[in-house]
Amino acid sequence: MIGVVIPAHNEQRHITACLASILIAARHPGLTGQQVSVLVVQDDCSDNTGQLVAGQGVAKLDVSFRNVGKARATGAEELLNAGAQWLAFTDADTVVPHDWLARQIEFKADAVCGTVEVDSWTEHGDLVRSKYLELYQFIENHRHIHGANLGLSAEAYRNAGGFQHLAAHEDVHLIADLERVGARIVWTATNPVVTS
Repeated sequence: MIGVVIPAHNEQRHITACLASILIAARHPGLTGQQVSVLVVQDDCSDNTGQLVAGQGVAKLDVSFRNVGKARATGAEELLNAGAQWLAFTDADTVVPHDWLARQIEFKADAVCGTVEVDSWTEHGDLVRSKYLELYQFIENHRHIHGANLGLSAEAYRNAGGFQHLAAHEDVHLIADLERVGARIVWTATNPVVTS
């Protein structure tokens, strides 16, 4: 089984598009019929995120952590206990490509770190956009780490100790722990996600 974990805090503007893209990726023929379980970890939501998740027929778990690392870890633990052999992580304001899960699996790696594209720069301005594009590498073997585009085997996740309960950079710490235990990590730009 493949498990997909999506932490969410008041994401009613984006969650429907996110889940629609994941449900398409879950039906990709390259997965050869593997079961995909999607779990939204609703972290202290006070908007309509929960109703929208239910409307998509996706499982949700209500928590009150206000901590993305703990939300990701809790979701991962839930799916591991249900039998997930591969864990994929994205964010509630992110849209994944139709082959997102299939691409992760076909690398046959311990972990896959993908890239992100920003859907709109209107809130950030030209200077931020140009600096980002100057520094960001949309190439193979990049070294960008995003919780919005990450996949790893259940074994690698357990060996690395899982997500630390951090309010930020939980993804960076997990990758450092994976490197520490000698996990084989693929850094790819072939399965970018689009995020707000």
